[in-house]
This record gives sequence, structure tokens and C-alpha cells, in this order.
Amino acid sequence: MSALPGRALILVENLSVPFDRRVWQECTTLRDAGWEVHVICPQGTKRDTERETIIDGVRIHRYPLKAATGGPAGYLQEYGTALWHTFRIARRLGRFDIVHACNPPDLLFLVALMLKRRGAKFVFDQHDLVPELYLSRFDRGEDLLYRGVCALERATYRAADLVIATNESYRRIAISRGGKRPEEVHVVRSAPAVERFRQVRPEPELKGGKPYLLCYLGVMGPQDGVDYALRALALLKERRTDWHAVFVGSGDTFDAMVQLSAKLGLTEYVEFTGRIPDEDLVRYLSTADVCLSPDPRNPLNDVSTMNKIMEYMAMAKPIVSFDLKEARVSAGEAAVYAPANDEAAFAGLIGKLLDNPEERARMGKLGQARVEGPLAWRESARVLLAAYAGLNPSGTGMSQ
Repeated sequence: MSALPGRALILVENLSVPFDRRVWQECTTLRDAGWEVHVICPQGTKRDTERETIIDGVRIHRYPLKAATGGPAGYLQEYGTALWHTFRIARRLGRFDIVHACNPPDLLFLVALMLKRRGAKFVFDQHDLVPELYLSRFDRGEDLLYRGVCALERATYRAADLVIATNESYRRIAISRGGKRPEEVHVVRSAPAVERFRQVRPEPELKGGKPYLLCYLGVMGPQDGVDYALRALALLKERRTDWHAVFVGSGDTFDAMVQLSAKLGLTEYVEFTGRIPDEDLVRYLSTADVCLSPDPRNPLNDVSTMNKIMEYMAMAKPIVSFDLKEARVSAGEAAVYAPANDEAAFAGLIGKLLDNPEERARMGKLGQARVEGPLAWRESARVLLAAYAGLNPSGTGMSQ
């Protein structure tokens, strides 16, 4: 089933577009199916900086936004600003057949309610479980703010005509906690943009003069486990020093992780690149021998799909991960799994893979086959288009 033409508005707060790869894949999939697609999102800092632009037929409307720093108060300010700008732009753009809101935060349903009064259907694209994110990020327990984010999630579920979940764990939560009927929740898995992840010739000079390169790719926030990876590498260094590690990405804890690396005596072994262009990212991943997915088990990570795992598999790289439910669903035999949060075991598995090139190659091929087969975006695209068609069965979009 394919979607019929209509007018869709996608709301994003967490990242700019097209930098948000999942959202961009959704945009282009809908565009190719005949939808007129608009996006409201924040401006980027070094890219995606234009206020108004059309990219490959997708109309993008951006607003200025300063990312939060510190505790929950900073996020309240960030989210309030984003919500005001999103309302302002949405009012100007007029009526839509579908409004498609991506979280976090679980506040964009307020904009969706305004557009529903004009005839739109509301699709809630749940990228994160915000209550679990709050518990995992701030370590404040089930306090007043936690109860508040739970209330916002419930309100979003109630307002949604349809929920898009990134995996089966999220789908079960939307049904059990969110009260949605099974037919109202569709799994649209995130998948790497394969055109972005094409292997190039390995560059031994990236290994820092060592035989092996370890690579981490992703966000560096409190819940992302970079500190676990660094402590595991410190243990690995006690056994062997034939490796160099590169951490690609940025985030709230970037500076703290650089400091922790120095404190652990890893300065000569670990390199932090910050965010880098795609061509440099591909150079590092093409050269890497083992890739790291050190997300610790917590209420969020155990049921979340990690984009880094999917991207490592696209590059045919073996992975060391902690034993998380959805990590196993994604990676299967393309990863080896340390007991949850066990840094010594994590270090031991890195060492075993470094000593077994045949196993590394086998795992890499298995992972690549998964992202090019059952986990490919084309499978998710079919679900997305069928869901949209179900909400807009007449195909007589307002843009007609």
C-alpha cells in the first residue's frame, strides 16, 4: 500500500533537518509518494542555518534555539522557546492533512491539537521514552518533574490518531502505558542511510601508530556510556597497549569525558574528534577493527534502538555492547555482549575480538546483511506509507 497525496507537517525539536537522519528519511519517503512535506525545526549551528529553505522538494522552516545546559531548568527554557516558535510558524503555514510530531519533548501535541481543529490527523513519532530518559539522565527519581513528563506523555498518546514506534519494545509501551489499540501503533525502525555509509580504503595512519583501531560514534550525554567505555579501556590498557581509540561525536558531557580520559591515563591512547564531516567519519569507520556501543543498562537504554549499532553494521564492523534487550534485537550475532554495566567484561570482549580477525570479519558481514535486508529503510518506508494512507484514505489532500 502506498500513501496518497496530501499535505504533511513534521515537527522536530531535538535536531535540525536534514541533519536528523531518521526524520529526513521520512520526509523524502513521503515526498516520493506524492506528499507535500513541510518541516518545522530548530536551526543548526554550523549547518542547517537558513531560516527558510527548500531541499530536494521538502520545505523546511527553522527557528533559532539555544540548546539547554545544566539541569531540568535549562530544558524547560529550551522547550518553552521551541514550542513558541513552532506555534508561530505552524499558524502561518495554514492547514494540513497530517501533523507528524517527533519527540522529545512530549510538548508538541499542543501544536498538533491546534492543527487538528483545522482538520489534521496527528501522528506521534516516538523517538524516545521521555519518562525513562528523565530517570536515566538526571538521576532525580520519580519526583514532581518526573510525574509531569509522565502526564505530558499520556496527553500526547491521547491526542494521537496514530503512533509510530521505533521498535517493538516502544510499541508495547504505547499499547500498555499509552492505552493505544494495537492497530494504532506501527513500528517504523530507524535505519542507516546506506548512501552515507560506504566503505573506503582503510587508512592505517588513523590508528595512531598501533595495530588496531577502536571506534565510538554517537552522542556524548549522561546516559550514553562514554564513561563506561573509557573505564573499560583503562582496564584494557593494563593488559595490552596495541590499540588506539577514537571517539567521534559531541554532547553535554564531551568536556567531562576528555577530562576523565586524562584522569584514567588514556591521553596517549584515546582521541576525541568532536563532530566531523561524513567523509571523515567514513574514513574512521572504514579503518576501525572493533566498534564500541557502551550504553549502560538503565530504564531507557534497555528498550531503545541505538543508531550507532545500526551504523556500525552498515560499515560491516563487529561490535562490543552491554547486554541490552533491543541491542540484541538490532545486532544479533554482529555484536558480542558483556553483562550489563560490567566494564571488565567489556574490556575482555574487546581483547578477544582484536585477537580473532576471522570472527571480526564474520560478525561484520552478518551485520551488514541485516541492515541491507530485514532492517533496511525500505521495510520501514512501507510501514510509514501504509500508516499515512490509513489516516488519509480519500487522498483528497488539502493541497489539491
